[in-house]
Amino acid sequence: MPRTALVTCRPGPEVSEDRDLPALVRALREAGAGADVVYWDDDTVDWGGYDLAVIRSTWDYSWRAAEFLGWAERCAKVTRLANPAGVVRWNADKRYLGDLAGAGVPIVPTRYLAPGDSPDLPVAHEYVVKPTSGAGARFAARYAPDEHDTAVRQLARMHAEGFTAMVQPYVTSIDVSGERALQFFGGRLLHASRKGAVLTPGTPYDQRKVAHPGLEPWTPTPAEREVAERALAAVPEAGELLYARVDLVDGEDGQPRVMELELVEPNLFLSLHPASVPRVVEAILAAAGAQPAARS
Repeated sequence: MPRTALVTCRPGPEVSEDRDLPALVRALREAGAGADVVYWDDDTVDWGGYDLAVIRSTWDYSWRAAEFLGWAERCAKVTRLANPAGVVRWNADKRYLGDLAGAGVPIVPTRYLAPGDSPDLPVAHEYVVKPTSGAGARFAARYAPDEHDTAVRQLARMHAEGFTAMVQPYVTSIDVSGERALQFFGGRLLHASRKGAVLTPGTPYDQRKVAHPGLEPWTPTPAEREVAERALAAVPEAGELLYARVDLVDGEDGQPRVMELELVEPNLFLSLHPASVPRVVEAILAAAGAQPAARS
């Protein structure tokens, strides 16, 4: 049976706890596989000693993006990395939304403001400002048009730290129908969830957010599945994906649009969907090259 590394990050005051890891480790070991929880930045780890390294909860990666992407490249040279290093690099910068739009995938309209760009912000509707490299709504905020000066200060802070900002209209349907997350594993829809609005008016951009408020199981509509599958088909190296999460909201026309495509370290929400654990284990073992057990 294979040895698998489940890759996470060190605990810290700004890092959420991955509640899925203990159950996933236990299930893999019960299936006969070796499974270790390892930190991505632990220099003592022999990555070549594993048959598969699965990025699970490296939730500090966006703060150290260059370092993390360098690790992914090195790790992929000595073992199989899931998802592949090329996918991780592409997805770690949310400018991938432009690639999806170019492929005809409906997305939330997005503009980008790099360091040095003028703070060209909306004046007629609510909008969201967040970094192109971020997780858990870090450095994200929702603004009304009359909060222009506050938004400009956020842009200045982000640009000073080297971040490119993305500006999107605030999708008001989130306040009514929420945001839906369709989770894929091993090339198949695993389960889906719905959560409420993360960004409430007046919440400072540098305040820690509740990333998944009101999370509940969800049955995706045919239209949601179709948009999610179109987004996945547009990913470079799409055939090599072990896992993916497609976050959807309703546009002004009531049709689903991609808010984000999570291919680096999406929360799997297994505690909400415990029946999905065996399918995740099966897919991980297959990716690691495990031989199917003989039937009696």
